[in-house]
Amino acid sequence: MKTALLTHADCLGHVTPQGHPEQVARLEHILHALEGLDLKRVTAPLAADDDLLRVHPENHIRDIRSSRPSDGFAQIDGDTFMSPGSLDAAYRAAGAAVQAVDLVLGGEASNAFCAIRPPGHHAEAEKAMGFCLFGNAALAAKHALDYHGLKRVAVVDFDVHHGNGTQDLLWDEDRALVITSQQMPLWPGSGRPDETGAYDNVLNIPLAPGTGGAEMRSAYETQAFPRLRAFRPELVIISAGFDAHQDDPLANLNWSTGDFAWITAELCGIADEVCQGRILSTLEGGYDLNALAEATRAHVEELMKAAR
Repeated sequence: MKTALLTHADCLGHVTPQGHPEQVARLEHILHALEGLDLKRVTAPLAADDDLLRVHPENHIRDIRSSRPSDGFAQIDGDTFMSPGSLDAAYRAAGAAVQAVDLVLGGEASNAFCAIRPPGHHAEAEKAMGFCLFGNAALAAKHALDYHGLKRVAVVDFDVHHGNGTQDLLWDEDRALVITSQQMPLWPGSGRPDETGAYDNVLNIPLAPGTGGAEMRSAYETQAFPRLRAFRPELVIISAGFDAHQDDPLANLNWSTGDFAWITAELCGIADEVCQGRILSTLEGGYDLNALAEATRAHVEELMKAAR
């Protein structure tokens, strides 16, 4: 079986104001970088509201739907915007996460990568923020647990910014383990080690500005990987942000493209040990276009190597 690539042209219709870092060109560069790879290419469906209700209350969904402008932009918070195409893009992004779970757990793909936008890991239960409208990774986890009946699912988030939304959405979920590394101090300001979840199900790994690949690898080898193996998830979900790259303009970590390949290969190896290689990934951040494209391709190539 192959690695599945889930995306949709609607995700290119989420337009942001001129100069905004979360821009259409991000996905264009990624799709260009993945051209020619032997992937199972899947058109992302629209998520159903019943899916979104697994992580967001009805009023949040209603607020997002009513915020879509007929033209121009609607500003949701200081840096989160919607254009006329944003609602469909957000529903496609969430739908990709749900469909990726179905493909991997149904044996139709060995693993999967969701090339989507807007990203999702900052969206809290009733709050869109940080470029994010719906919590895609948390939604994938809840779909695997509630619809497919899995007993344990893990989310690993290596975006440079803390996945406050995923943490919020899965804080009270004892069947989910959330492991997230992030630069600290940095927006949104959460992600301290003492934020451990209602059931000791959250592991935060703060990294100081300037942290490079060697220090990152040590932190994952001593903290994240033992915790992940001990939890023995039946599915691993990656929130794949590439803004810890040394060229990224929004943060100050010094990871290389090789570091993203390494962490992906290690997570695939653990998934092979504990859950028959069942792993999927969904795009989060990354704002230097060339670094984003290069690191994403390296990430997907490691998923392909791990495909059964």
